[in-house]
Amino acid sequence: MEETGARATVLTLEGIQGPRREYLTWLLEGCMEPGHEAALTSAALERLAEALATPLQVEQYLTLTLEEAYRAGQKPVTPDIIDNVLAKGLNDVEPTLARYGYTDRAVADLLHVRPTEVRAFLRGRLPAGRAQELQQELRAVGIPL
Repeated sequence: MEETGARATVLTLEGIQGPRREYLTWLLEGCMEPGHEAALTSAALERLAEALATPLQVEQYLTLTLEEAYRAGQKPVTPDIIDNVLAKGLNDVEPTLARYGYTDRAVADLLHVRPTEVRAFLRGRLPAGRAQELQQELRAVGIPL
């Protein structure tokens, strides 16, 4: 295992954390014919950019948003439609850890705690002090929340 580790390259995948709005704008411009009005208001574009973290999320929720706006007959898309489409708890701790590839067992092993305590943490059932301790430990080992 040491030989494999010595030959491995560690990459940090930051996704589109910074330029989310630019990515959304580029995506919309590439899909629209020249001369057509904007499909989303500026506030709606900002709402999507702040809520989504990965390119796959952006594409999925942009599609769902445009479909919902079409069914409602609303043009351009407003933040209200986006709020109706976005999954509840999209950026909670559990989905965030899942996007980074961490299961409750992996987090338990990493933090040297019981998996039941991690599950309680992920569901918001731990006392506030203990939950804050686990969040700090996760940040200390390099998992951004």
